Amino acid sequence: MKQIIEGFTKLLQCLIAVMLMIMVVLVFGNVVLRYGFNSGIIVSEEVSRMLFIWVTFLGSVLAMRENAHLGSNFVVNALGPKGRRASLLAGRLIMLYLCWLVFRGALTQTEINLSVAAPITGMSMGWFYSSGIVFSVLGALILLCDLFRLATAPASSVNRFLDNAGEQA
Repeated sequence: MKQIIEGFTKLLQCLIAVMLMIMVVLVFGNVVLRYGFNSGIIVSEEVSRMLFIWVTFLGSVLAMRENAHLGSNFVVNALGPKGRRASLLAGRLIMLYLCWLVFRGALTQTEINLSVAAPITGMSMGWFYSSGIVFSVLGALILLCDLFRLATAPASSVNRFLDNAGEQA
């Protein structure tokens, strides 16, 4: 199971790297063409914007897996082992609910915009909003794994969970 998760993480990292490379080529190429040749890549702005949204959401999934989002643990660290566990469980449950809200909203927006074409590329604007669906599903899976590990871990390992949750997956 750990190898599957690691493989999927590497796949996401490679996908993000490819998207960033495409964005750099499109934007830099567009700048050079506009200033040097009074021309440009017509789809550059639209594709770059779409890729930026996807990079943001996929990067958030990776950050969630590695427990790398900005956070403040001073209250959690002041609690005892049971209080830490309870607060971490409550935090993960709240985040799970927020994933549900993002999923519901993104699904609604994707359905509404599925038949709407982007102005230049003509591709469905549903792709734009589907990034929220992917994020919320993957984020919810990560949070469910975290909740299971937190609920079944001994009290002494809760501190390690705060430090390196992504490494324990």
